[in-house]
Order: sequence, then C-alpha cells, then structure tokens
Amino acid sequence: MLVLLAGIFVVHIATVIMLFVSTIANVWMVGSSNVGTISTGLWLLCNKTCTQLPVSSQDEASLKAVQAFMILSIIFSVVALVLFIIQLFSLEKGKRFYMTGAVMLVCWMCILIAVSIYTARFTGTVYATNPHHGYCFILAWICFCFSFVIGILYLVLRKK
Repeated sequence: MLVLLAGIFVVHIATVIMLFVSTIANVWMVGSSNVGTISTGLWLLCNKTCTQLPVSSQDEASLKAVQAFMILSIIFSVVALVLFIIQLFSLEKGKRFYMTGAVMLVCWMCILIAVSIYTARFTGTVYATNPHHGYCFILAWICFCFSFVIGILYLVLRKK
C-alpha cells in the first residue's frame, strides 16, 4: 500500500510539472516557413524572436478561456497535492481520500475544457506550412489522462 501511495504521489508531482511546462512553453502548434520553424503557444508566437500571439477578435475569448482553464488546472492540481499530504497525516485509518480525488477530478475537467477548446479553435492556425501539434499540446493530453487516473485512484484508495 505504501508503494502504491508513493507511486501515485510521484505521478501527481510529474503531472504538476508537465502542466506547468505545457502552460508556460510556446510549442502547442509548430510549422515551418522560409525563415525557419514557427511555434505558437498560449501566449506567444515564436520564430527567431517571440512576439505577442496575433489572434482575431472572434478567437480572443476562446484563447483567454484556454489560458484560464490551464491556469486553473495547475492551481487545482497543486491544491490536490497539498490536500493529499495533509490527509495522509491527518486522516484516520480506513478512510478514503475523497477531497483529494474530487479536487483532482476538477483539475481533470479544467484540462479537458482547455484542450478541447484549443483543439476546436486553434488547430492548424499556425502561420506556416505543414502545421502539426507541438510537445506542449501532447503534454496537456498526457496530463489529462494522468489526472483522471490519479483522481479515480484517490477516490478508491483507503488509508491503511
């Protein structure tokens, strides 16, 4: 049981780190141009230098929503991690980590909303030829899977 809790804790920390990286780095979409590789993220358009991401007025609200939900997912994931540590030392034996699991599933839902909006509105909008998804987009989907599994495991596990 201790090994399982340690494993979940390590995967949870890895999820938090990957959420930070996927939100901060600007490699959600990548493409090539005559100048070189162009990448866009949630914040900047990067070529050789990074500039403000040009977004049409109709897509601006969608981009703000993606940014907000990715930041919320980081907050909820960190809160769930702190809550798990608190519950690990204060919860009675035989009790379940309901609060931690619920907060982690809220994090999961925030990631789902953010990545779904990005997929629907911004896939292929890189200002280059041959656009494809970058590693930040893939990390966000990996965090989506990890946060769901971790949230369900927190709900099922009992403190022994």
